[in-house]
Amino acid sequence: MPINSTLAHLQTPCLILDEERMVRNITRLRAHLNGLGVPLRPHLKTAKSVEVAKYLVDEQQNSATVSTLKEAEIFAEAGIKNILYAVGIAPHKLIRIAALRAKGADIIVILDNLEQAKAITDFTKIINDRIPVLIEIDCDGHRSGIAPDDAETMIAIGKALIAGGAELRGVLTHAGKSYTSRNKAELEMYAEQERAAAVKAATTLREAGLPCPIVSVGSSPTAHFARNLDGVTEVRAGVFVFFDLVMAGIGVCNVDDIALSVLATVIGHQKDKGWILVDAGWMAMSRDRGTSRQTVDKGYGVVCDANGKPYTDLIMIDANQEHGILAIQPNSTAQLPELEVGDLVRILPNHACATGAQHDYYNVINTQQQVVAKWSRFSGW
Repeated sequence: MPINSTLAHLQTPCLILDEERMVRNITRLRAHLNGLGVPLRPHLKTAKSVEVAKYLVDEQQNSATVSTLKEAEIFAEAGIKNILYAVGIAPHKLIRIAALRAKGADIIVILDNLEQAKAITDFTKIINDRIPVLIEIDCDGHRSGIAPDDAETMIAIGKALIAGGAELRGVLTHAGKSYTSRNKAELEMYAEQERAAAVKAATTLREAGLPCPIVSVGSSPTAHFARNLDGVTEVRAGVFVFFDLVMAGIGVCNVDDIALSVLATVIGHQKDKGWILVDAGWMAMSRDRGTSRQTVDKGYGVVCDANGKPYTDLIMIDANQEHGILAIQPNSTAQLPELEVGDLVRILPNHACATGAQHDYYNVINTQQQVVAKWSRFSGW
């Protein structure tokens, strides 16, 4: 495919990345956090691309968050050396952690129970390396972690790590329930709840004589709506780089901030049903239906013209493996656009991480809708 070509040169379905929107999203969050005096440790799980990481990772701090060890390995090879693996550690993965550290990566793991702590300290003795650890704190009952007022468990884990030769680096929390927010007040509330839980846990460890240099918080919603980050040393966020319909639905971004879309071709019609058929199904969009839990259900995605302008209330209402069904949103008075077989549309995703995972590369476009680059992305664990 020639560079500086048009979208018409692309095979569909394929992934489109609007570079200008991406840069604008990154600039927005960095400016907000700079104003609060706290650095960003970007989460690279959404991007899964070395080329995108170059825009996200600050050269001086050279720090990032990952959700798989494959991400850690690829980004470490690309020169990112300060890496937080932000999924509770499974004992068998410690061999890969050790291999990364032996190659010069300062990779940190997280845990929330004594069994994991024992696995780490047992392994530390074998390899003679002080594996750094953050204790995960549950700030909102979302998923995993220790309750911020469970001082006994927190201190027991901290003491076990230190006694066993590991390195206690601090605490981490993630306000997963912020994704259920419906307004600015709720977003700000979850951000402060996240901060307060992490700071409380850090204070508990320090008062017990345990080290806690890192106080790590973050989600894309809370990162944007934090008003006070006193006591926090870093913020993690990932999906903000592209945004998606779920983020737009909770008020973190506008639809025209969404930098990721799937290019598809019209392949037919069912006029009596009010349907337009395209060659992008759930294999291209993913099965993520995150907006179904929001006030306005956007189906499998919002449909735009080839230049990225949304049609009024046109969504992908259903999807088979390789077929997408486009129709006007229920209860809307909008008219179905006149799209012919062969016409191109772009579909905005519910969840950028899930849709991106269906594709091997980004077709990068500029403001003139020209394809200016092709950036690879990877998958796997």
